[in-house]
Amino acid sequence: MSHETDRITTPITPDLLRGALDLERTEHGLLPHRLPARARAQCADGDLATVETQPSGVRLVFRTRATVIELDTLRTKMAYDGAPPRPDGLYDLLIDGLPAGQGHVGGGNVLQVDMATGATETRPGPPGTVRFAGLPNRAKHVEIWLPHNEITQLVALRTDAPVETPPDTGRRRWLHHGSSISHGSDAASPSTTWPALAAGLGGVELTNLGLSGNALLDPFTARVLRDTPADLISVKIGINLVNRDLMRLRAFGPAVHGFLDTVREGHPATPLLVLSPILCPIHEDTPGPSAPDFGELAEGRLRFRAAGDPAERAFGKLTLRVIREELARIVRLRAADDPNLHLLDGRALYGERDTAELPLPDALHPDAATHRRMGERFAALAFAPDGPFAPPAALQEA
Repeated sequence: MSHETDRITTPITPDLLRGALDLERTEHGLLPHRLPARARAQCADGDLATVETQPSGVRLVFRTRATVIELDTLRTKMAYDGAPPRPDGLYDLLIDGLPAGQGHVGGGNVLQVDMATGATETRPGPPGTVRFAGLPNRAKHVEIWLPHNEITQLVALRTDAPVETPPDTGRRRWLHHGSSISHGSDAASPSTTWPALAAGLGGVELTNLGLSGNALLDPFTARVLRDTPADLISVKIGINLVNRDLMRLRAFGPAVHGFLDTVREGHPATPLLVLSPILCPIHEDTPGPSAPDFGELAEGRLRFRAAGDPAERAFGKLTLRVIREELARIVRLRAADDPNLHLLDGRALYGERDTAELPLPDALHPDAATHRRMGERFAALAFAPDGPFAPPAALQEA
């Protein structure tokens, strides 16, 4: 860690953070949460507790003339028995909206996961520092996007010039909920997940509630969406319900209605976009659950397979094709009384032709190039003048 005497230490306060819905003070510093405490208390699933503290879309935002910025953090990195080591999480530095550097921290904790049993073990480690130097000596808008795939406790922020809370940009607030694909899966970095890319192209402020493995129509998640201020809302529904084999068709339709009803209690007229699943060949017509391919794992490769039986569709088991059809029916029914409710078929973001060119590396998750393509396509469709998230008329005329 730096011992420079000319550094100014600035307390990390909520007004310097975007994308977090709660901050927990720990023995090391501040832990950003993407679900508030009441929602966290309503689910005892350790997997959800892990992924909601991985700060996808969370960033430090401030104005400064600093030429040196140092951020001390304590990370918790995931590791999976038998799988290749995961790369270090990256911190993206943006200056006045443009990429200006990347870095990572050393040390930290390791959360070891046995994929066969689900058992976990945490090995503790020390905090580390990410440092950005040689920055332009002028007043500038700074964003530091935290790693989307590592639990990150914020310990200290140091600069060689004062830090100021940024003024309100007036940008519309986009609240998005989805699965690991929305969380970031195998994106190159935190500001290049598909929702982050789409938000930048659309000129909106993102709050990303992409929760790996946990886009499950949970009522507490619907209440979080209901109670969070937003100008635009999207929910991506489908893949986690299949790969966890969570429910049958009989329960799915009413659960979707209930989820949307709850969101509408807090946002009766906000543009609300329902996204159906992107193409995932293993689950198009084969139900879940998804399971690791242990033959591939023995060779040092992580790949998933569909463990269900296509014949089980007759008994109400869900596949992605069934879910797209049901979501289209539900949105069509509700849109008759809700003109601000819209549907986007996920295959418009990643479909049959894309999977031939950019196959899903582990059969479930898109790679960095696919995240970029999805973000660009979402922005082109959703933020178009005739799209569901079209700018207000005054902005279009400008």
